[in-house]
Amino acid sequence: MTQKERRDLELAYKADEEIMEEMKQTRRLVREFNTADPCDFEKQTEIAGRLIPHADGPVALGQPFYCDYGTHIYVGKNFLANYNCTILDVGKVEIGDNVLFGPSVSVYTAGHPIHPETRNTGYEYGIPVKIGSNVWVGGNTVITPGVTIGDNVVIGAGSVVTKDIPSNVVAAGNPCRVIRRVTEEDRKYYYKKREFDIDVFQ
Repeated sequence: MTQKERRDLELAYKADEEIMEEMKQTRRLVREFNTADPCDFEKQTEIAGRLIPHADGPVALGQPFYCDYGTHIYVGKNFLANYNCTILDVGKVEIGDNVLFGPSVSVYTAGHPIHPETRNTGYEYGIPVKIGSNVWVGGNTVITPGVTIGDNVVIGAGSVVTKDIPSNVVAAGNPCRVIRRVTEEDRKYYYKKREFDIDVFQ
């Protein structure tokens, strides 16, 4: 079994020449994206489409953006990642429709063994992360390997998500935990208790 096959089966693997070549190709695309004219949105969208080919429509990424492979990221419709997003997609990252990332959100599928002797062997791993639809992830949030976040979730800024988060909740903190449910009452507010003064659902 090759190291690449081990990686893709979620087994411990070492980054050999084949894997490093794959990462080099991605780094060239990342550099091309991050050095593109920040006002040329058409060019940015075109490069983002090559960087993240498994997307259900155009991908909106703020510069800079970083990832390991790009080909392990699967996104639905209307995905937007604000400035300075990092996705370590050693394992598969699945993102649903209408997902928003605030600035400096990091998604980590990659990791290393806890014990120093095994960690020093150079073996690492990638465990998938899944994010549902209609999710807003606040700025400076870190999502760790193996986490699943349900649909219609808000993750508060600065959170560290180490365990699964169910659908239809607001969650925040380090470690991230459920604070409350999302309810029908939330529909009429745009910020805390500030109500919409227009009909946004026409």
